Amino acid sequence: MSKLKSMAMFIRVAELGSFSAAARQQGIARSIVTRHIAQLESALGIKLMTRSTRRLTLTSAGSAYLEKCREILDLIESAETELAQEHQTLRGSLRISLPLSYGIKRLAPLLLEFADSHPQVRLEMNYSDRQVDLIEEGVDLAIRITRRLVDSDIVRRIGTVRVLVVASPGYLTRHGEPRHPADLLNHDCLSYTASDNYDVWPFLVDGAPADFAVRARLHSNNGDVLNQAAAQGMGITYQPDFIVADSIEAESVKPILTDYPPPELGVYVMLPSNRQIPYRVRILIDFLANRL
Repeated sequence: MSKLKSMAMFIRVAELGSFSAAARQQGIARSIVTRHIAQLESALGIKLMTRSTRRLTLTSAGSAYLEKCREILDLIESAETELAQEHQTLRGSLRISLPLSYGIKRLAPLLLEFADSHPQVRLEMNYSDRQVDLIEEGVDLAIRITRRLVDSDIVRRIGTVRVLVVASPGYLTRHGEPRHPADLLNHDCLSYTASDNYDVWPFLVDGAPADFAVRARLHSNNGDVLNQAAAQGMGITYQPDFIVADSIEAESVKPILTDYPPPELGVYVMLPSNRQIPYRVRILIDFLANRL
């Protein structure tokens, strides 16, 4: 077995904390992972990990060796990156996690264009609103739309999304149009359950953020469904522009509370670590940032 492959496998096992998880991620038998680690320990003459039925722990030597492995593989990645830049040819695989609606409506055309321009790059696009663990699932980058980031997140902001409050003309004729966000408590609202607090909608009032409770008639974790319900006159919904733009153009819904705009959402690239970023990943990020 190649020592470099064994080192890469050691890093993966250490990050995931499990031989079985590393095997599942790589699509190989657990015994192969075990042989990689055993080969390293035999060559080094030291124990890198202690294993029990419940947990895996790095020894002190294993922790030190882990950092050296990362440095070595980063240097190799950097050298390959420089060669790739010299030849201006992107190659290799890119596994991407994408939000469902935004991914299909806004990102898919760009990713297909990128793939067409770089035929030696193999794209694996996973469209889902589930918050994936980038390291555990072997994802090279994820696109997320949010207002809140965690300090440990490794991100680059590449765009923004406007949020609009909309309702159908028919609903507004029957129930009246709210003039202030506080009026939403007297209306049927359609709430997106994948948000942090889906029965409280944030707005800007005189330029300052303020939260307002709403009375939700329907809940869903899919914004397209809520947009459809609003177009059918079932209530008021609070959605990003890429969800409601076509319905506004078709005049099946109209923006309301325009004097109190919701805060914008950030579009972020999230990375699994702050180590050397592969050239193909950096080029894709720059491409999306420029186009968005």
